[in-house]
Amino acid sequence: MQSFIQDVVQDVLKNNSDLGKTIFILPSKRAGVFLKKALSSSLTKTILAPEIYSIEDFIEKVSNLVTANTTTQLFELYNAYLNVGDYDKESFDSFLKWGQILLQDFNEVDRYLVDANSLYQNVAAIQEVNHWSVNSDNSEMIENYLHFWRHLEAIYNKFSDNLLKQGLGHQGLIYKTSVSELNNYIASANKQHIFLGFNALNTAESILIQTILEQTNAAIYWDIDPYFLKDNIHDAGYFIRQYQKTWKVLKDKPLAGLTNYYNTEKHIEIIGVPKNVSQVNYVGDILNNIQNNAPETLRNAAIVLGNEELLNPLLNSIPESIPATNITMGQKLESTTLASFFINLIEFHEQKTDKGWFYKHLLNLLTHSYAVLLFEANDVSTNQLISKIKLNNWSYINNDQISTLLPKNATVSLLFEDIKNDPNRLIENFLALISSMRSIEAVKQNPLLLEQLYKFFTLFNQLKDLCNNFTYINNLKSLKHLFKQLLSSETLDFQGNPIEGIQIMGMLESRLLDFETIIITSVNEGVLPSGKSNNSFIPFDLKTKNGLPTYKEKDAVYTYHFYRLLQRAKNVYILYNTEPDALEGGERSRLITQLLTDDNRTDIKSVIATPTIQPISKEIEQVEKTKSLVALIQEKARKGFSPSSLSNYIRNPIDFYKQNLLNINEVMQVEETLAPNTFGTIVHDSLEELYTPLVGKTLTEDLLNDIRKNVTSSVARNFEKTYKEGNISSGKNYISFHVILKYIQTFIDAEVTALKDHRIKIIALEQSLSVPLEVPGLDFPIILKGKLDRVDEFDGITRIIDYKTGKVERRNVELMDWDVLTEEYQFSKAFQLLCYALMFFKTHPAENLSIQAGIISLKNFADGTLLFAQKESARGPKNHIINNEVILDFEQILGQLITEICNADLPFTEKEV
Repeated sequence: MQSFIQDVVQDVLKNNSDLGKTIFILPSKRAGVFLKKALSSSLTKTILAPEIYSIEDFIEKVSNLVTANTTTQLFELYNAYLNVGDYDKESFDSFLKWGQILLQDFNEVDRYLVDANSLYQNVAAIQEVNHWSVNSDNSEMIENYLHFWRHLEAIYNKFSDNLLKQGLGHQGLIYKTSVSELNNYIASANKQHIFLGFNALNTAESILIQTILEQTNAAIYWDIDPYFLKDNIHDAGYFIRQYQKTWKVLKDKPLAGLTNYYNTEKHIEIIGVPKNVSQVNYVGDILNNIQNNAPETLRNAAIVLGNEELLNPLLNSIPESIPATNITMGQKLESTTLASFFINLIEFHEQKTDKGWFYKHLLNLLTHSYAVLLFEANDVSTNQLISKIKLNNWSYINNDQISTLLPKNATVSLLFEDIKNDPNRLIENFLALISSMRSIEAVKQNPLLLEQLYKFFTLFNQLKDLCNNFTYINNLKSLKHLFKQLLSSETLDFQGNPIEGIQIMGMLESRLLDFETIIITSVNEGVLPSGKSNNSFIPFDLKTKNGLPTYKEKDAVYTYHFYRLLQRAKNVYILYNTEPDALEGGERSRLITQLLTDDNRTDIKSVIATPTIQPISKEIEQVEKTKSLVALIQEKARKGFSPSSLSNYIRNPIDFYKQNLLNINEVMQVEETLAPNTFGTIVHDSLEELYTPLVGKTLTEDLLNDIRKNVTSSVARNFEKTYKEGNISSGKNYISFHVILKYIQTFIDAEVTALKDHRIKIIALEQSLSVPLEVPGLDFPIILKGKLDRVDEFDGITRIIDYKTGKVERRNVELMDWDVLTEEYQFSKAFQLLCYALMFFKTHPAENLSIQAGIISLKNFADGTLLFAQKESARGPKNHIINNEVILDFEQILGQLITEICNADLPFTEKEV
């Protein structure tokens, strides 16, 4: 395959042997490398090299202006905004949200040489009409809004004048100035200009190229196939057809550079792949297959990323067998982990309150990979601080607590210094942190990280200068927004050999370059082409009237680039996401549909990449009982099984193994709001504290009224004891505090009401019991242990009461069949009540003992005491009495359960919960 650049070079050399007096102007800098290679391989003697410019560099040369960086442009624009008009202006922080859009509009207006004064008068008039009201007096907010539009023309003029005074310009201003300076340039130029590979030109570019072609010995080469030019409705030839009709220098003349390659035989595959990461994984498969079957086709190959955010996952998907790759696109700085570290730090200081730092923000910082790297390099351990935060439920942490638990260290000082909302101070700390990171051995050995650090170092120095020169960045919020703006436009440029290996690039980087093998990803609507997004203050109708580009022209640009890539390629793989995503592109692109409907293309294969789906068979987890595990079970049996641990086994033996034998519990976390188990502990402890003076007494209304007075103080004490230093003065915890008060007061009220018809005597509270069990077949001691929340006498009948703060229903404590006790977890509450009853019987071996056992559900208080009951049928009579016969039956069931747990031949087998 002969590339377009090689065709142009051969044609130029036929007519001009002295290239030292030639200037090549290309759409991009990158194409210049390929042009130099084509020249060197075509020349047979030593000559002076020609000048090679990208169109942006060439126009800057003509204009005699220097391009101001984006940050300088933003500051100068805000300066112009402040100095025009007498109305309330927005802060720099608010301006940053829309300033970039206004900057883009100014850029576009100047590049297309639109009469800005007339345009912005029309924009102001449209806004006046939009906010017209029968009421002649507008609100102050509406008036300020309209003032902005009325002064937009003056802001534009002021902004342009300020830049020109400094010899600077934004891209549009440089293009506009180049047109006025063009005659001076032509008068002094004595070289031949050759333009090649252009497509969509703005008005300034169009005038500049036409004038040079008309007034000098210049040439232009068009990189397009006649197939697209002859089709009057094909967008790939849209712009060049317009130039043929409107440029005098092109009328009735053949276009140079045209070649018939598009309709040659090709191998084209269109592949639908679900999700973005799957696309880059599929790219890896394509490369692997080509490497194994036709490696020579990879010598001139490119991967074009429609969505450039896929660069990082793509780099991890390229097979190791691929000998060389070269990234010809920049990595967005905002996507690096280092960017998240600095943004976290800014937000960390920005979100500090009078109470200190919120624990989540502090933990996010302490556990960030780069913070950990800094701490480890400086022998700083944060474990004590993290443990203290979680153990004491610190929702907010102040400087004193941090300085107590972290050693005095330069890194610690840089991270936690109280900067008092001063952006300059924070930037100084960032620069010091970068210097500290550079000295870490692990960083020294990572060239990519060093390059990223250097990029951030220059970025923060730039911010430092701006903060010193302008007073607009006066708080951390403004600094954060500006920093994010800079990050979005900054890239980390990779250095490599653009003429060797597989080239990885974005669509715009592919301009003027030809490859035999092309892989294009993310060819979806909203990505390629980018869709109808209109990020502009200028209405669509005004854009159309003034010749400004709209989404229609942008679609034509993408269509040209897409088909230009296909022209000379022999192997083409087009990937699209089959899962429509509103944020990242919808269905497959119209470009694919257009390609598939082309009757001249019969070499297209369209497939959906579907993985081989294996039948889902979830492996049931099993744990064999080894000798050491059996010994652990026996040790647990000697110490005592609790009713809750046995219920856990009924629910899922694997949970019993992990939690009750291995003591693997949930990770300790800060209870920002009260956890259910903590809630229950506070209720139990408060009831115990309040009722302890009444143990052994028969309850009376006066006794209950006396303890009612202490409810608030008792709950507050137990909150402090259990919830440690957690905050209960506001939010959900404040509500939880009052819910507990309400629960306990309602409980006492119910006791008072019950006393009108019943006699209640408190026998014991929080009584700890531990009883031995005789289990046939087991030759080691078995202990059943537990704590009875309350034992009382109710009209002479002894009751065991268990408090529950969660919801319990009557059906959970009533049985028709004994077997369900150890088979179905929904009867775990009945199982626990019978365990308590068994322990009570063992410790009170009196004859003919009859008791009741029940649950008081504070969340389901209206149902009263839910007593354990046996019944023969769903609607049959209930027997609430637990006697020796019931205990003997239950002891047999319990023995079978414990035998199963201790049986070395039965593994712990997972149950579906």
